[in-house]
Parts: sequence; structure tokens; C-alpha cells
Amino acid sequence: MKIAFLFHSAPHGSSVAREGLEALLAATAFCDEEDIGVFFIDDGLLNLLEGQQPECLLQKDFIRTFKLLDLYGIEQRFVCHHSLEKLKIDEKHFILSVEKIDRTLLMARLHQAEKVLSF
Repeated sequence: MKIAFLFHSAPHGSSVAREGLEALLAATAFCDEEDIGVFFIDDGLLNLLEGQQPECLLQKDFIRTFKLLDLYGIEQRFVCHHSLEKLKIDEKHFILSVEKIDRTLLMARLHQAEKVLSF
């Protein structure tokens, strides 16, 4: 994997996660899908939850855009098992499938990437 995108910020309240998703989608134009990995830890897991209503906070709903990862063939998608337990989130409520791995393995995979972009 050449580029790792690490999502650790909540989707609403700032534009960080939305900008990360835009950067990720832009990277698909320049990289092969196997060169890109997407990682979700801590509050970044909230970017994957279905049924959000950001319009109540006067924010745009960009969460559905994560489904484009399937369309673009980005299959290296990982979520931190520890973060799932800490936030008491069941992955069946995610808008796309991800591989659940422990934090040690997640960090090891991040260290293998040539570039890590954190959002």
C-alpha cells in the first residue's frame, strides 16, 4: 500500500472528515485501488454509521459518499476493534463493509504505507 487514509475525526462539527473523503476520492484518479488503504479509529468510526441526520445541524450529508469506495474498488478498509468496543458500536450499522482488526495490526499496516494522511 502506498497511501493510507486515517480517519480519526467525527464527521460533523468540522470539515476535517469531509476533506479527507474528498482527498481519498481524488487519490483514486492517480493511484491503483490496491495502492490505497482506508483506516478508521476512535471518532473516525462515526463516519461509517448509517442513519445520520446532519441537516439537523445545518450540515451537508457526505457520509453516503463513503459508499463510492465500493464503486472505485477500494477494498483495503479497516476499522479498529478496540475503537468499536470503546464506542459500543456494532459494525452491522456501517454503510459499507470493513475489516475489523486490532490496533496493533492497524498501526503496523499504517507504518507499511509510504504516506499516511490523517483526518
